[in-house]
Amino acid sequence: MIGSGEERKQLRMFSCPGCNAKVFIPGDLPPLATSPCPKCGYHIMMPWQLKQFELRAFIAAGGNGVVYRAFDTALQREVALKLMKPEVAKDPNASEAFFREARACASLNHTNIIHIYTFDEAEGQKYLVMEIADEGSLDGRIELYKRLPELDILDVGIKVGSALNLALKHNLLHRDIKPGNILFNADNEPKLVDFGLARKAEGEFDPQEELHGTPYYVAPEKIKREPESFLSDMYSLGATLYHGVTGHVPFEAPTAEDVVMAHVNTPLTPPNHVVPEISQASSDAIMRAMAKNPADRFQSYDEFIMNLEASRSHLLRQQFTENAIAAKSSKGGWWRR
Repeated sequence: MIGSGEERKQLRMFSCPGCNAKVFIPGDLPPLATSPCPKCGYHIMMPWQLKQFELRAFIAAGGNGVVYRAFDTALQREVALKLMKPEVAKDPNASEAFFREARACASLNHTNIIHIYTFDEAEGQKYLVMEIADEGSLDGRIELYKRLPELDILDVGIKVGSALNLALKHNLLHRDIKPGNILFNADNEPKLVDFGLARKAEGEFDPQEELHGTPYYVAPEKIKREPESFLSDMYSLGATLYHGVTGHVPFEAPTAEDVVMAHVNTPLTPPNHVVPEISQASSDAIMRAMAKNPADRFQSYDEFIMNLEASRSHLLRQQFTENAIAAKSSKGGWWRR
């Protein structure tokens, strides 16, 4: 019995985030270490207190940090806490890039841009605390469902377009719009993240600068080493919407180099030629946002958003009419019986 008591002392009970079951894990695990849930296999993490934040579960890892679900014990709310990786903290340039991203994002107050709460250092660890949005990314949803409802994609386009418009008013370009940088919170609101490549919209142009962006969504002018503007972000948002509504990236090719050059040289197949159910208005709006020549795109986010909203309104009216007809038909059939 003594042995059993000693074993019990070495165990701690947790509620598994994966299955919500009350389970025991080894009590001597170091902070942030994990142990698999005996019921569902989810990796339960040993919490770590960092100032007023209790880190409770792993969310994701990126190039410069690891993100955890945490609880702010002072304000009694859940947050996301990004710990800077030690190798990044030791590199002055990488550390400055981390801080620059935090400053850029914190300067923007918009519902669809992730909110930054604080940037701090404790116990030799630099960290960023932000709003939590851990209901998956647009990229993850495309991977899971292949093709997303047109209304949902138009909603994402309207909201992220509005977020980019605010960034532009603050003289900022995002420069890496893609499905993986659009997260969703518990209310299903899209949140634009990762301003690590952001720079001033009116900054100096350097044709020798390394090409930034993701091959499937990068604007032609960036590939040709021409000056980029908010229209480059608009193109990438258009490409993101294209992927979401069709289930296919705009251009597919054997190599990344071929994909990149397709943005410059290959005519874009209209979304409604890929998926006939897509409305003409939505297809036209995405095609214009992805015009090869920036001058042929919408010349403001307001214009782009207005077209997406018009298409969405038309689809909603159509859906309402179809539902009303179906309901009327159903009542008529019942009456005749």
